[in-house]
Amino acid sequence: MNKAFKTKKALGQHFLVDEHVIERIILAVQPKKDQYFIEIGPGQGALTTHLLPYVRQIDAIEYDQEVIPYLSSYCKNLGNLIIHQSDVLQFDFNTLQLPTSSRAQRGLSGFENDIVYRVVGNLPYNISTPLFFHLLKYASHIEDMCFMIQKEVADRITAIPGNKDYGRLTVMLQYYCATEFLFTVPPDAFAPPPKVNSAVIRLIPFKRPPVLANNEQLFAELVKKTFNFRRKVLRHVVKNYITTEHLEKSPIDLSLRPENLSVEDFVRLSNFIEVHKKY
Repeated sequence: MNKAFKTKKALGQHFLVDEHVIERIILAVQPKKDQYFIEIGPGQGALTTHLLPYVRQIDAIEYDQEVIPYLSSYCKNLGNLIIHQSDVLQFDFNTLQLPTSSRAQRGLSGFENDIVYRVVGNLPYNISTPLFFHLLKYASHIEDMCFMIQKEVADRITAIPGNKDYGRLTVMLQYYCATEFLFTVPPDAFAPPPKVNSAVIRLIPFKRPPVLANNEQLFAELVKKTFNFRRKVLRHVVKNYITTEHLEKSPIDLSLRPENLSVEDFVRLSNFIEVHKKY
Protein backbone atom coordinates (compact mmCIF):
# COMPACT_ATOMS: atom_id res chain seq x y z
CA MET A 1 0.00 0.00 0.00
CA ASN A 2 1.24 3.45 -0.90
CA LYS A 3 1.26 5.39 2.36
CA ALA A 4 1.10 8.67 0.46
CA PHE A 5 -2.48 7.87 -0.52
CA LYS A 6 -5.05 8.99 2.02
CA THR A 7 -7.97 6.61 2.34
CA LYS A 8 -11.48 8.05 2.24
CA LYS A 9 -13.74 7.13 5.12
CA ALA A 10 -16.82 8.19 3.15
CA LEU A 11 -16.05 5.49 0.57
CA GLY A 12 -15.51 2.81 3.21
CA GLN A 13 -11.92 2.27 2.09
CA HIS A 14 -10.04 -0.36 4.07
CA PHE A 15 -7.21 -1.67 1.90
CA LEU A 16 -6.16 -5.28 2.33
CA VAL A 17 -2.46 -5.44 3.29
CA ASP A 18 -1.97 -8.85 4.93
CA GLU A 19 -0.05 -11.04 2.47
CA HIS A 20 -1.12 -14.23 4.23
CA VAL A 21 -4.80 -13.34 3.75
CA ILE A 22 -4.17 -12.41 0.12
CA GLU A 23 -2.51 -15.77 -0.46
CA ARG A 24 -5.49 -17.57 1.12
CA ILE A 25 -7.88 -15.74 -1.20
CA ILE A 26 -5.80 -16.59 -4.28
CA LEU A 27 -5.65 -20.22 -3.14
CA ALA A 28 -9.43 -20.28 -2.72
CA VAL A 29 -10.02 -18.66 -6.13
CA GLN A 30 -7.46 -20.78 -8.03
CA PRO A 31 -7.22 -18.49 -11.09
CA LYS A 32 -6.36 -19.99 -14.47
CA LYS A 33 -4.79 -18.56 -17.61
CA ASP A 34 -7.87 -18.85 -19.81
CA GLN A 35 -10.21 -17.07 -17.37
CA TYR A 36 -11.70 -13.57 -17.43
CA PHE A 37 -12.12 -11.79 -14.12
CA ILE A 38 -14.06 -8.80 -12.85
CA GLU A 39 -12.60 -7.18 -9.75
CA ILE A 40 -14.78 -4.79 -7.79
CA GLY A 41 -13.07 -2.12 -5.70
CA PRO A 42 -9.44 -3.06 -6.48
CA GLY A 43 -8.05 -0.05 -4.59
CA GLN A 44 -4.28 -0.02 -4.96
CA GLY A 45 -4.19 -3.56 -6.33
CA ALA A 46 -3.50 -5.90 -3.41
CA LEU A 47 -5.50 -8.68 -5.07
CA THR A 48 -5.06 -7.42 -8.63
CA THR A 49 -1.28 -7.76 -8.64
CA HIS A 50 -1.55 -11.36 -7.46
CA LEU A 51 -4.26 -12.33 -9.96
CA LEU A 52 -3.06 -10.62 -13.15
CA PRO A 53 -0.12 -12.93 -13.97
CA TYR A 54 -2.41 -15.97 -13.83
CA VAL A 55 -5.49 -14.91 -15.83
CA ARG A 56 -6.34 -13.76 -19.34
CA GLN A 57 -7.91 -10.45 -18.39
CA ILE A 58 -9.20 -8.45 -15.41
CA ASP A 59 -11.83 -5.75 -15.74
CA ALA A 60 -11.41 -3.68 -12.59
CA ILE A 61 -14.26 -1.41 -11.50
CA GLU A 62 -13.06 1.40 -9.22
CA TYR A 63 -15.10 4.37 -8.05
CA ASP A 64 -12.27 6.51 -6.62
CA GLN A 65 -10.54 8.40 -9.41
CA GLU A 66 -7.60 9.33 -7.18
CA VAL A 67 -6.57 5.74 -6.46
CA ILE A 68 -6.56 4.67 -10.12
CA PRO A 69 -3.04 6.05 -10.89
CA TYR A 70 -1.64 3.97 -8.00
CA LEU A 71 -3.50 0.90 -9.26
CA SER A 72 -2.18 1.38 -12.80
CA SER A 73 1.37 1.89 -11.53
CA TYR A 74 1.43 -1.23 -9.35
CA CYS A 75 -0.09 -3.42 -12.06
CA LYS A 76 2.00 -2.18 -14.96
CA ASN A 77 3.24 -4.99 -17.20
CA LEU A 78 1.74 -7.71 -14.98
CA GLY A 79 -1.03 -8.66 -17.38
CA ASN A 80 -4.10 -7.49 -19.25
CA LEU A 81 -5.89 -5.02 -16.96
CA ILE A 82 -8.78 -2.77 -18.01
CA ILE A 83 -9.82 -0.18 -15.43
CA HIS A 84 -13.34 1.24 -15.40
CA GLN A 85 -13.89 4.34 -13.28
CA SER A 86 -17.50 3.86 -12.20
CA ASP A 87 -19.99 3.34 -9.41
CA VAL A 88 -20.38 -0.43 -9.60
CA LEU A 89 -24.03 -0.23 -8.53
CA GLN A 90 -24.70 1.71 -11.74
CA PHE A 91 -22.30 -0.21 -13.94
CA ASP A 92 -23.73 -1.97 -16.99
CA PHE A 93 -21.74 -5.17 -17.30
CA ASN A 94 -23.02 -5.58 -20.85
CA THR A 95 -20.49 -2.89 -21.81
CA LEU A 96 -17.48 -5.07 -20.97
CA GLN A 97 -15.26 -5.73 -23.97
CA LEU A 98 -12.80 -8.49 -24.71
CA PRO A 99 -9.34 -7.66 -26.05
CA THR A 100 -9.43 -6.99 -29.81
CA SER A 101 -7.53 -10.18 -30.60
CA SER A 102 -9.94 -12.30 -28.54
CA ARG A 103 -13.01 -10.69 -30.12
CA ALA A 104 -11.69 -11.28 -33.61
CA GLN A 105 -10.79 -14.85 -32.80
CA ARG A 106 -14.17 -15.66 -31.28
CA GLY A 107 -16.33 -13.39 -33.45
CA LEU A 108 -17.76 -11.79 -30.30
CA SER A 109 -18.25 -8.42 -28.69
CA GLY A 110 -19.52 -7.31 -25.29
CA PHE A 111 -20.86 -9.06 -22.18
CA GLU A 112 -23.82 -10.45 -24.08
CA ASN A 113 -21.53 -13.08 -25.60
CA ASP A 114 -20.72 -16.53 -24.25
CA ILE A 115 -17.77 -15.44 -22.09
CA VAL A 116 -18.23 -16.39 -18.45
CA TYR A 117 -16.57 -14.15 -15.88
CA ARG A 118 -15.35 -14.79 -12.37
CA VAL A 119 -15.91 -11.96 -9.90
CA VAL A 120 -13.75 -11.01 -6.92
CA GLY A 121 -13.50 -8.04 -4.62
CA ASN A 122 -12.88 -6.50 -1.23
CA LEU A 123 -16.24 -4.77 -0.92
CA PRO A 124 -17.06 -1.59 0.98
CA TYR A 125 -19.47 -2.70 3.69
CA ASN A 126 -22.13 -0.18 2.75
CA ILE A 127 -22.70 -1.51 -0.78
CA SER A 128 -22.38 -5.28 -0.37
CA THR A 129 -26.09 -6.16 -0.15
CA PRO A 130 -27.34 -4.03 -3.09
CA LEU A 131 -24.32 -5.15 -5.12
CA PHE A 132 -25.23 -8.83 -4.79
CA PHE A 133 -28.66 -8.17 -6.28
CA HIS A 134 -27.18 -6.00 -9.03
CA LEU A 135 -24.78 -8.78 -10.01
CA LEU A 136 -27.53 -11.39 -10.04
CA LYS A 137 -29.01 -9.60 -13.07
CA TYR A 138 -25.97 -10.88 -14.96
CA ALA A 139 -25.79 -14.31 -13.29
CA SER A 140 -25.86 -16.22 -16.58
CA HIS A 141 -22.43 -14.75 -17.39
CA ILE A 142 -20.90 -15.31 -13.94
CA GLU A 143 -19.18 -18.53 -12.94
CA ASP A 144 -18.65 -17.59 -9.33
CA MET A 145 -18.09 -14.66 -6.96
CA CYS A 146 -15.52 -14.51 -4.18
CA PHE A 147 -15.86 -11.51 -1.89
CA MET A 148 -14.42 -10.03 1.27
CA ILE A 149 -17.33 -8.58 3.23
CA GLN A 150 -18.32 -7.74 6.80
CA LYS A 151 -18.48 -11.01 8.79
CA GLU A 152 -21.94 -10.17 10.08
CA VAL A 153 -23.23 -10.06 6.50
CA ALA A 154 -21.35 -13.26 5.59
CA ASP A 155 -23.03 -15.00 8.54
CA ARG A 156 -26.43 -13.88 7.29
CA ILE A 157 -25.79 -15.01 3.72
CA THR A 158 -24.66 -18.50 4.72
CA ALA A 159 -27.07 -19.07 7.62
CA ILE A 160 -29.39 -22.07 7.93
CA PRO A 161 -33.08 -22.06 8.96
CA GLY A 162 -33.59 -21.51 12.67
CA ASN A 163 -30.36 -19.56 13.04
CA LYS A 164 -30.63 -16.00 14.41
CA ASP A 165 -28.78 -14.71 11.32
CA TYR A 166 -31.26 -16.29 8.92
CA GLY A 167 -33.33 -13.68 7.11
CA ARG A 168 -34.47 -12.14 3.84
CA LEU A 169 -30.92 -11.80 2.46
CA THR A 170 -30.25 -15.47 3.25
CA VAL A 171 -33.32 -16.74 1.44
CA MET A 172 -32.96 -14.55 -1.63
CA LEU A 173 -29.26 -15.25 -2.20
CA GLN A 174 -29.60 -18.97 -1.47
CA TYR A 175 -32.46 -19.15 -3.98
CA TYR A 176 -30.13 -17.93 -6.74
CA CYS A 177 -26.72 -19.17 -5.52
CA ALA A 178 -24.86 -21.85 -3.65
CA THR A 179 -23.18 -20.01 -0.76
CA GLU A 180 -20.01 -20.89 1.13
CA PHE A 181 -18.33 -19.24 4.11
CA LEU A 182 -14.57 -19.60 3.52
CA PHE A 183 -12.75 -17.91 6.39
CA THR A 184 -12.72 -15.01 8.83
CA VAL A 185 -10.34 -12.05 8.45
CA PRO A 186 -9.34 -9.90 11.45
CA PRO A 187 -9.31 -6.07 11.36
CA ASP A 188 -5.51 -5.84 11.42
CA ALA A 189 -5.37 -7.33 7.91
CA PHE A 190 -6.45 -3.93 6.59
CA ALA A 191 -5.16 -0.38 6.54
CA PRO A 192 -6.83 1.39 8.17
CA PRO A 193 -8.32 -1.46 10.23
CA PRO A 194 -12.14 -1.57 10.35
CA LYS A 195 -13.93 -1.88 13.69
CA VAL A 196 -15.41 -5.28 12.83
CA ASN A 197 -14.26 -8.67 11.57
CA SER A 198 -14.49 -9.47 7.89
CA ALA A 199 -14.97 -12.76 6.06
CA VAL A 200 -14.40 -14.25 2.64
CA ILE A 201 -17.37 -15.96 1.01
CA ARG A 202 -18.05 -17.68 -2.30
CA LEU A 203 -21.30 -17.46 -4.27
CA ILE A 204 -21.93 -19.77 -7.22
CA PRO A 205 -25.00 -18.79 -9.28
CA PHE A 206 -27.24 -21.72 -10.17
CA LYS A 207 -27.80 -22.27 -13.87
CA ARG A 208 -31.32 -23.10 -12.75
CA PRO A 209 -32.54 -22.77 -9.13
CA PRO A 210 -32.90 -26.23 -7.50
CA VAL A 211 -36.47 -25.23 -6.60
CA LEU A 212 -38.23 -22.87 -8.97
CA ALA A 213 -40.71 -20.18 -7.98
CA ASN A 214 -43.46 -19.90 -10.59
CA ASN A 215 -43.66 -16.17 -9.91
CA GLU A 216 -40.31 -14.85 -8.72
CA GLN A 217 -41.71 -11.39 -8.06
CA LEU A 218 -44.36 -12.85 -5.72
CA PHE A 219 -41.71 -15.06 -4.10
CA ALA A 220 -39.46 -12.05 -3.40
CA GLU A 221 -42.41 -10.03 -2.09
CA LEU A 222 -43.50 -12.85 0.23
CA VAL A 223 -39.99 -13.27 1.63
CA LYS A 224 -39.67 -9.52 2.22
CA LYS A 225 -43.06 -9.13 3.88
CA THR A 226 -42.75 -12.13 6.18
CA PHE A 227 -39.32 -11.04 7.42
CA ASN A 228 -40.64 -7.52 7.98
CA PHE A 229 -42.71 -9.24 10.69
CA ARG A 230 -40.19 -11.92 11.59
CA ARG A 231 -41.47 -12.28 15.19
CA LYS A 232 -44.99 -13.00 13.95
CA VAL A 233 -46.21 -16.30 12.55
CA LEU A 234 -46.57 -16.73 8.80
CA ARG A 235 -50.37 -16.60 8.95
CA HIS A 236 -50.10 -12.88 9.81
CA VAL A 237 -48.84 -12.13 6.27
CA VAL A 238 -50.26 -15.02 4.24
CA LYS A 239 -53.88 -14.24 5.24
CA ASN A 240 -53.61 -11.09 3.11
CA TYR A 241 -53.05 -13.20 -0.01
CA ILE A 242 -55.48 -16.11 0.25
CA THR A 243 -58.88 -16.92 1.75
CA THR A 244 -59.41 -18.54 5.16
CA GLU A 245 -60.38 -21.77 3.38
CA HIS A 246 -57.08 -21.91 1.54
CA LEU A 247 -55.13 -20.95 4.65
CA GLU A 248 -56.13 -24.30 6.10
CA LYS A 249 -54.83 -26.11 3.00
CA SER A 250 -51.40 -24.46 3.00
CA PRO A 251 -48.51 -26.86 2.28
CA ILE A 252 -46.52 -25.05 5.00
CA ASP A 253 -47.40 -24.83 8.69
CA LEU A 254 -48.49 -21.20 9.03
CA SER A 255 -47.96 -21.22 12.79
CA LEU A 256 -44.21 -21.12 12.10
CA ARG A 257 -42.14 -17.96 11.94
CA PRO A 258 -40.29 -17.09 8.71
CA GLU A 259 -36.84 -17.97 10.07
CA ASN A 260 -38.03 -21.59 10.42
CA LEU A 261 -38.65 -22.02 6.67
CA SER A 262 -36.09 -23.29 4.19
CA VAL A 263 -35.74 -21.75 0.74
CA GLU A 264 -37.71 -24.70 -0.62
CA ASP A 265 -40.49 -24.04 1.90
CA PHE A 266 -40.75 -20.40 0.78
CA VAL A 267 -40.95 -21.50 -2.84
CA ARG A 268 -43.68 -24.05 -2.08
CA LEU A 269 -45.67 -21.45 -0.16
CA SER A 270 -45.20 -18.85 -2.89
CA ASN A 271 -46.34 -21.29 -5.58
CA PHE A 272 -49.41 -22.22 -3.50
CA ILE A 273 -50.34 -18.54 -3.10
CA GLU A 274 -49.83 -17.96 -6.83
CA VAL A 275 -52.52 -20.54 -7.57
CA HIS A 276 -54.97 -19.54 -4.82
CA LYS A 277 -54.47 -15.81 -4.32
CA LYS A 278 -57.53 -13.63 -3.83
CA TYR A 279 -56.71 -11.20 -6.62
